[in-house]
Amino acid sequence: MNLLDYIVVVGYLGALLVMGFSMRQQESKGDYFLGGRSLGWKPLTLSVMATQLSAISFISAPAFVGLREGGGMIWLSYELAIPIAMILLLGTVLPTLYKSGVVSIYDYLEQRFGRATRVLISVVFQFSRAFATGIMIYAVSIILQGTMGIEAWQAVILTGIITVLYSLQGGMKAVVYADAIQMVIIVLGTIACIAIGLDALGGLDVLIAEVPKERLVAINFTSFGFNGDGFGFLPMLFGGLVLYASYYGCDQTQAQRALSARNENDLRKMIVANGIVRFPITLLYCFSGLIVGTLALTNLDFFEKIPANNPDWLMPTFILNYLPHGLIGLLIVAILSAAMSSLSSAINSLSAVTVEDYCRITNKDLEHSNYLRLAKFTGLVWGAITLVLSLFAGNIAPTIIEAINKVGSVFYGPILALFLLAVLSQTLKGRHVNLGLIAGVGTNIIVWLFVPEVFWFWWNVIGFVVTCSVAWVTSIVWPTHHPKGVALQKLTFHSILTWKDIILLSAFFAFMVITCMILPSLFS
Repeated sequence: MNLLDYIVVVGYLGALLVMGFSMRQQESKGDYFLGGRSLGWKPLTLSVMATQLSAISFISAPAFVGLREGGGMIWLSYELAIPIAMILLLGTVLPTLYKSGVVSIYDYLEQRFGRATRVLISVVFQFSRAFATGIMIYAVSIILQGTMGIEAWQAVILTGIITVLYSLQGGMKAVVYADAIQMVIIVLGTIACIAIGLDALGGLDVLIAEVPKERLVAINFTSFGFNGDGFGFLPMLFGGLVLYASYYGCDQTQAQRALSARNENDLRKMIVANGIVRFPITLLYCFSGLIVGTLALTNLDFFEKIPANNPDWLMPTFILNYLPHGLIGLLIVAILSAAMSSLSSAINSLSAVTVEDYCRITNKDLEHSNYLRLAKFTGLVWGAITLVLSLFAGNIAPTIIEAINKVGSVFYGPILALFLLAVLSQTLKGRHVNLGLIAGVGTNIIVWLFVPEVFWFWWNVIGFVVTCSVAWVTSIVWPTHHPKGVALQKLTFHSILTWKDIILLSAFFAFMVITCMILPSLFS
């Protein structure tokens, strides 16, 4: 990097700080954590996608497609279940949570099942989200080490301090608008990599001639994920359905955006848009990996600069060696943007859950000033914890993007089961679902440690089925009644799903499957 690159990076970081401090006037916890429920569906959609399609996607998805052994365009099968998951969420969890008026979605579980359930699920969320976000920050440190020539801890601090400051000052509104800007930068940066990579390779004809044909396969109907194989159609569809429904509807970092929508119509539009727009953006990531990966495989000098057995260095090496100055700075900004969108969301959501838990457990109704002071302090603490965890991110999977999804798959199924049982059943009690949650997470950990032949995408389904089954069985063999004086609410089920949404999202699911099937023929 030269002076021009540093000017671009520093200018962007400074603009983020100015924006965060300009939005720090909040009059209530709803203003701080939900943006006063005044946010439209367009910035919310961009914010959701910026968090999910994060720095890990920018760095590691192309690495999976271009260099990872056994990888390729099969990564697109990760996306197949998203439209179906959005149908499930619009018909069950999200509208009910929105109508309940909660800040922390775990408030709803307390109202339905009791405080023990709230604390249990809150602990699961906080542990899994902090750990997953730490892995994401580790991904960014790889890029910054290579491009800026700094140590890992310096990269973590650079990313973390700026993000913590603007997200703590501006609350959810600053997070959402920063994410919207960052999503635009990420997409433009990816397009730039595609154009420059294709030019360096020699054009589209060279790509078609040189790309390894096995990397063009985007859907696999013969792999079932039970014999050490993976990325088959069925595990990606059913496992993905549980994973994405849980992530977008039952993870505070994402559900908090849905709760920030100004009305139910904006909530519906946000979810439908996310179910459709994600796939084209993921296609951009995958094509960038296909192009840059083919360039690396056909250019020995480039390939030798990538550390052995570490495909995640593909994009950082490409950025340094092929992009002009100024654009290098812009790409670093794109990567920082992606990382910051995930980190800021995690900080805001972890803070919301922690403060709401504290108020519930201690039965304290804090004044506005004290509440915000505590919220910002807990956000600072969670920011520090997450950054420390990022320094110890290990070799969980061949690429970072697989690692973060693998960790999440231990928890996503049981968490989704808990929320669906809360919304759809009025007979189950707290002890039933608590035992189900513990059994679901425990079973997934056992499968992870002792049954490696089972593809980890199935963990989402396994955890979901075990949690539901144990909850229902224990409700039959161990019936219980609420203690006297404890009146848990029987909350009304609410849906905003329309036939138009079902037809649109189902049609797009079919379009995605067809696109994946015909993709190899486009390069023949």
